[in-house]
Amino acid sequence: MQQHQHQTKMTEQELINDLLSTEKHTTSAYNTFVTETDCQNLRQTLMSIQQDEQRIHEDIFNAMNQRGWYNTAKAQDQQVQAVKTHFNQIKAQL
Repeated sequence: MQQHQHQTKMTEQELINDLLSTEKHTTSAYNTFVTETDCQNLRQTLMSIQQDEQRIHEDIFNAMNQRGWYNTAKAQDQQVQAVKTHFNQIKAQL
């Protein structure tokens, strides 16, 4: 008995979107690893890997953005300053 294998091909957009999702999870995991180890050598190694992963994440985002697949609104200077102020206030309370 012969089985028919049904293969679906991902579009370029679906593939890049999947890559972005994977990088989001990967960078999040490295963030946890970095902050939850007490071994300085391991922390430094993980931080280096994390930076590499963040660059990959940014490259994927930029590729999607350039193709019009991930559009973001441009933040006005006033909005940026308001967010900075808000988080600095939270930081001061900690």
